[in-house]
Amino acid sequence: MGVRIERVDLPGIGVRNDVITASGRRIAVVSHRSGERDLALFDVDDPDASTDSIPLTDDEAAALAEVLGASLTLSRLSSLGEKATGLYTEEIALPVGSKFIGRPMGDTKARTLTGSSIVAIARGTQAVPSPTPDVIFEPGDVLLAVGTRKGLDALAQLIDRGPS
Repeated sequence: MGVRIERVDLPGIGVRNDVITASGRRIAVVSHRSGERDLALFDVDDPDASTDSIPLTDDEAAALAEVLGASLTLSRLSSLGEKATGLYTEEIALPVGSKFIGRPMGDTKARTLTGSSIVAIARGTQAVPSPTPDVIFEPGDVLLAVGTRKGLDALAQLIDRGPS
């Protein structure tokens, strides 16, 4: 499944990176030389005519990239079980009052002890894709894990039990 991306130099302005969707729509990110950026949508019938442009702050651009990246990661992970026999994904809620709250994810030693990997954390309306061992668990976190059935069961027990 290839994705068509076109790079267009905009003399005196910056660079425009266009993503052409499977339906033929053109979505672009214009990166200005000043560091500003805009999200642009183009007319279906005229790929040179922008129908709308939305300026994005650094925080907005980062949030949009995070949301798109996280949703893609989660959708790809949820389809893993269809492709790999014996591999599962599971959501494990961090129990209220868990002794892991306020501690880094690395303290679980999840991969070492269970063979399962915590590949994302759902935190309210945000997602933390590919969390590093130093990510601190917060109340209400839901862990997205990948592993064998046995490994995920062991991880769920480890999360319920808390650190040794």
